[in-house]
Amino acid sequence: MSKRPRVPAEPPERQNRSRQVAELLPSVGGAAFRRFGFVQSAIVSRWPEIVGEKLASASTPESIRFPVGKKQDGTLTLTVRGAHAPMMSHLTVEIIERVNRFFGYAAVCKVAIRQGEVTKRPERRAPPSLAPAPELGGSLKTIADPELKAVLEALASGVAASPLSLPKVR
Repeated sequence: MSKRPRVPAEPPERQNRSRQVAELLPSVGGAAFRRFGFVQSAIVSRWPEIVGEKLASASTPESIRFPVGKKQDGTLTLTVRGAHAPMMSHLTVEIIERVNRFFGYAAVCKVAIRQGEVTKRPERRAPPSLAPAPELGGSLKTIADPELKAVLEALASGVAASPLSLPKVR
């Protein structure tokens, strides 16, 4: 047996522009997720949306294994807290239905449950609301330039306006 010479892959074409991190992450994370049995990494990050917060707090998807040469009729392996395993075994039909609805085709036909420790997900917090700016009328009186004074007053009133009071654009 002779070894074939390896043809080097062509480097990707440069685009000479800055790219968002969200644009780069699927290709970086995708290789790692495929290595551990996930064809689509979104099932891990969107697990609470797929099965609901209650079930997601007790379980974590571990891997999806497909038969050789297929991308359907796979086995979803879940890590479940010990006490929740019997409940999850009763809900496997519903979990399969929800995961398949997420994928858009019959990707999963079995669920394998493995008891283990489920790490707690950090809660998403809403950004803090902005407090209205204090009245700047007194401090703007000392500005001599009328144009600058008008611009600063408009800026102060814009900052003080609540985002909820702005009209909706249709």
